[in-house]
Amino acid sequence: MKLWEKNIRKVEPYVPGEQPNIPGMIKLNTNENPYPPAPGVLNAMKEFQVDKLKLYPDPTAKILVDELANYYHLNPNQVFVGVGSDDVLAMAFMTFFNSDKPILFPDITYSFYDVWAELFKIPYIRPALDENFKMKPEDYYKENGGIVIANPNAPTSSYEDLDFIRNILSHNQESIVIVDEAYIDFGGRSAIELIPEFDNLLVVQTFSKSRSMAGMRIGYALGNEALIKVINDVKYSYNSYTMNQTSLMFGVEAVKDERYFNECINKIINTRERVIIEMRKLGFSMPQSKTNFIFATHKDIPAQKLFTGLKENKIYVRYFNKPRIDNYLRITIGTDYEMDTLLRVLKDLVKSE
Repeated sequence: MKLWEKNIRKVEPYVPGEQPNIPGMIKLNTNENPYPPAPGVLNAMKEFQVDKLKLYPDPTAKILVDELANYYHLNPNQVFVGVGSDDVLAMAFMTFFNSDKPILFPDITYSFYDVWAELFKIPYIRPALDENFKMKPEDYYKENGGIVIANPNAPTSSYEDLDFIRNILSHNQESIVIVDEAYIDFGGRSAIELIPEFDNLLVVQTFSKSRSMAGMRIGYALGNEALIKVINDVKYSYNSYTMNQTSLMFGVEAVKDERYFNECINKIINTRERVIIEMRKLGFSMPQSKTNFIFATHKDIPAQKLFTGLKENKIYVRYFNKPRIDNYLRITIGTDYEMDTLLRVLKDLVKSE
């Protein structure tokens, strides 16, 4: 090994979902929204003045911050925006987790958490979820350097109610507690309402799922003004111009159209509940989902075999070759047509066994 190689930071990277580009495929593996963004986003695209691209965007992202603050009835000083919730979460890890005590997050959860912890050299412990993929609150009563909870959780789709989150916050008032709510709009109750009660709470959400804008990369954090100020200080010390002109303008339009937002959410929820019923008839079981995906296992057929069979039929779902979840498939809720096609292929695969 050369001397310079010894000083390279080496980490095991996060592995994103496969992004195939095959004619006629059905893509249900990365939890994207199957419906287009709000109509106002398209209008903003048509009206966007390309000459603006020669100018730097507003480093404060004021137009989007103000729109989000208005939507959630918060002060703008309580809102932070970034390039997708991954960027926001990474900034939060960098900002708040600088203790020599370990941070805590479940053993089965969003797999970027341990990647960031390794990257930023943050000690961590991953308490095990129970047999129903639920968190055990007593695991989070111990001394720690911070807590991260994906709620609803990914990839399990399970949801902890607001009393559970309040309980964790009450037992950890000397630590920052991050609640990652990428999927909260699909059936849960947001921890945002706890912000006035707990000054150590940071709630993170995204435009990628419920607002159909994964391609724009917009995420945000909500919390008390002191937390938002320090995370902004880190941002300005790292990269002042994180949000581009188009993301700011299109993001504002996405927030404005609440009626369209609710219509899309309800369509996804209705499709999800219908598909769960049909999959159970085929011998599948899954946790009660509060997300835009299903985390399913079959009573007889290995998940990897089903994953391969679906792929051969140009249907892409997510398979995790990891302990405790290697017999589950994570299936994004698509359009009714896409899900009917999935059910038809699954029925054929089950019959062929």
